Amino acid sequence: MSLVVGLTGGIGSGKSTVSKFFKKLGVSVVDADIVARQVVSKEQPALKLIGDYFGADVLIDGELNRAKLREIIFSDEQKKSWLNNLLHPIIRQQMLTQLAEAKGDYVILEAPLLFENKLECYCDYIVVVDIDEQVQVNRASRRDNNSTEQIKAIISSQIDRQQRLQKASFIIDNSTISLQELEISVIALDKQLRALQ
Repeated sequence: MSLVVGLTGGIGSGKSTVSKFFKKLGVSVVDADIVARQVVSKEQPALKLIGDYFGADVLIDGELNRAKLREIIFSDEQKKSWLNNLLHPIIRQQMLTQLAEAKGDYVILEAPLLFENKLECYCDYIVVVDIDEQVQVNRASRRDNNSTEQIKAIISSQIDRQQRLQKASFIIDNSTISLQELEISVIALDKQLRALQ
């Protein structure tokens, strides 16, 4: 199995852009968010269980009505817990399968909530994309069309920046650099990671 390199960072840090640069270099990326969507896609067993538990309201034409489900689970802790208990093991198993099948010197596990969901135990190294909090708030609110209060609430629900940095094997500081400089940082890090094999 290839080395597993966790890739994480707070909202608006530029993690997805870093991930794209790794892909451009031919590195396999397992994206936790994509896996989470795959396991509840049409015809998946988990989707049927969700429909049975929450009722037909959470389905539209055999697809998950994410907005409706989000509305339900954010107002009912017990239902949220049921959903997490169902999905987390399925998502984890699917991620592990994809990681095991990945080819190359190393594979990236991209997960915004890498530490919060205790996924670092599957990683040999961890790359944190770091950004100044004020820049983070500005970028994320512009990108997502959300208020700064909403973005600050999301930031406070994630692991604290200092804790994230302490757990990092490598840090990409994305506070003030251009896209071109960010890509150069990723190319340099790729060389370092390949040398670790």
